[in-house]
Order: sequence, then C-alpha cells, then structure tokens
Amino acid sequence: MSAPIVLASKSAARAAVLTGAGVAFETEVAGVDEDAVKQALLAEGAGAREVADALAELKAVRISRRRPGFVVGSDQTLEFEGRLYDKAKDLAEARERLQAMRGKPHKLHSAVVVAKDGAPIWREVVSATLTMRDFSDTFLEAYLAEEGEAALGSVGVYRLEGPGAQLFSKIEGDYFAILGLPLMGLLELLRRHGALAA
Repeated sequence: MSAPIVLASKSAARAAVLTGAGVAFETEVAGVDEDAVKQALLAEGAGAREVADALAELKAVRISRRRPGFVVGSDQTLEFEGRLYDKAKDLAEARERLQAMRGKPHKLHSAVVVAKDGAPIWREVVSATLTMRDFSDTFLEAYLAEEGEAALGSVGVYRLEGPGAQLFSKIEGDYFAILGLPLMGLLELLRRHGALAA
C-alpha cells in the first residue's frame, strides 16, 4: 500500500482541486499562526513569493513530524502595487479592495511544499497575473451581494471558479495555482514517489 497523502489545509478550494484530480487524501490543519509568521518574514524583508513558500513549508513540515506519508502544504499571497494583502475582514474591506484593483493587474503567488518524515522533499512557487476589468459600481454591488461571505475566503476577494470570473479582462498563469494549489508538478512528484499510479 502506498504512503498516505495528507493535505495540510482547511481550504475547501485546495481540497476540491485534489478531489477533482482523483487524488485520495486526508486533511489535517497545521495550526500555524500565519499572521505572526507573515509579519516576521515581512520585517526581515521577505517578498510575497517568499512568504507563500515559507508558510507552505511550515504547514507541511509541522504535520509531517507527526504523520507518515506525503504531507502537502500550500499557501497563496496576493501582491498588488508592491504590497502584500491579507484576506479582507469584512465586506466593506472587500469592496474597498475590489475598487482599488479595478482596471489594474495584480499577482497571485501560490506555493506548494511536500514534506516527508518531517522535512521538505519538494517545492514549487507558481505566479499568475490577473487583470481586473473596469467594472461598474452596479456590477460590484451585485457581485458582493451574490457572493457575500464566500468572497472573504479568498485573499483576492473572488472565486475564479465562481462569479469572480466576471471580474477579469485578462488572466495569465496556471489555473490551479490561481485556485491556490499548483497541481501539475505536485502530481508528477507523487507519481515519481509511488503515491499515485504512474
């Protein structure tokens, strides 16, 4: 029997990506204080890509120390006009963010790290550039009313696999990375180690 695959995340979107790809896995939350780690990294001068990578590794390693098999840690950061953004606290903040990003590009950095026996064995950071269209205030209000609290689950205040797709005029990058879990390299790694059928 192949070693188990554990997703170190409570993200429904990441779980859906793995489930959709036909990967059998278990889920366990790492319990990392992401805000504290992020602030420490930013204070040391880390960029948005490095923050995503460090958080993904921390999640994977923490669970890998107590669980056998392949532990998949992932994190995503949003970089807009040189600044790193966290998830919006409420719909008022979500509205402000979407108004600020309207008509402009931003970057999503999605990191995935696989750990085994308490140490990272593979990592990848994939970046995508998403350009929002110059949508109307009427559209924005209708979008927020439709999405409601669901919009707050994503750092970008959108679900690309849902109504959030209508916010954009151009998307450059890997679809799965935008959803929060770069998938192709991860699947290849798991096949190479016998965790998935080759």
